[in-house]
Amino acid sequence: MRFFVTGEQNRQMMLNALILMFLGYVALLWLSNGMMYFHKMGLTADSVIAYYLGSEEEFTQPKSYQSLLEVSHFHLFAMGMLILTLTHLMLMTSLPTLLKIWVSALVYVSAIADELAGWLVRFVHPNFAYFKIGSFLLLELSLAILIFVVSASLIQSRRQANRKSDNAFRKC
Repeated sequence: MRFFVTGEQNRQMMLNALILMFLGYVALLWLSNGMMYFHKMGLTADSVIAYYLGSEEEFTQPKSYQSLLEVSHFHLFAMGMLILTLTHLMLMTSLPTLLKIWVSALVYVSAIADELAGWLVRFVHPNFAYFKIGSFLLLELSLAILIFVVSASLIQSRRQANRKSDNAFRKC
């Protein structure tokens, strides 16, 4: 009852709403990330190789060390903060601990692999294009899982809070 008298319920509902809005924003970021990838290349090794190594047919230059460094510099920070936030939110869900550990490891490894893959295609060997495709798909999948799990957990807790509120109101 103290929860309702002190207003904790309202603060919890507001925090819940803010996090859901943040997750909506992240879902748009997730969507635009996929759109940008497919605007530049596809799920074929040839398209990835052409993007990083250039293409005579399309008159494109290979990606320079400087351009890859600039993208990596921003991505390493931004993706790190995004993943930290999403995994932190996931820790508050009712998922089993072992699953939380696996999902957290998966998203961190796939983000680092996705960033590293472009460098490998450009400066080590073109066959790393398959690694780039796989790491991109794994990153997108793991981010989608995080967004879904945290959203579902928040919606479920919101419904439970509404039921508790209704029951407390009926007792009065």
